Amino acid sequence: MKISEYFRSIQGEGLTIGTPTYFIRTAGCNLRCTWCDTKYAWDGGIEMTVDEVMERMDDTENVCLTGGEPLLQKDTPELIDKLLKAGKRIVIETNGSMDISKIPKNERIIISLDVKCPSSGMSEKNLISNIGHIGKKDQLKFVIGDPVDMNYALRFLRENQVDTNVIFCPAGGIDMLPIAEEILKRNLNVRVLPQLHKMIWGEGRSV
Repeated sequence: MKISEYFRSIQGEGLTIGTPTYFIRTAGCNLRCTWCDTKYAWDGGIEMTVDEVMERMDDTENVCLTGGEPLLQKDTPELIDKLLKAGKRIVIETNGSMDISKIPKNERIIISLDVKCPSSGMSEKNLISNIGHIGKKDQLKFVIGDPVDMNYALRFLRENQVDTNVIFCPAGGIDMLPIAEEILKRNLNVRVLPQLHKMIWGEGRSV
């Protein structure tokens, strides 16, 4: 499988925000979001076997499998299986355009499913059927860049039966005030979360 990087850091997003996490970032992505902050993982990477990836793991319990887009890699199911057997808790971050139905239903896996809003330039790539494959322990993430994105996200939630944790994150990861005010005004039951790693380390890689 193509690996862009692997490192231990603090989880900056989602339900496990703030926890020490070992990141495995695959290379290659089928989307080109305008605000993407990991464009270096769109291509390139080094070829590694699943066993080679596992050999580089440390004893950190939490693992984040991210990209790029990890579901593009044919060996991702094998890697998930070996991580589970090693006793890891896994967050799988996927961009919302790939079928997630084959991801194992396991209490130690959190699926972090993106819904791309218009400012990403990729909203037509959302695979709506994925909504039927996420559960209460998973998370649905919207990156909000402007009022058009906010209205898109709210319409999406109205039109689709969503029974999971919903997260609104500002594009750029830090300026949460406009989103927080809108959420409070509308009395919405969603989480407003930053990209914590950017608040700690800035825009560079959080290694």
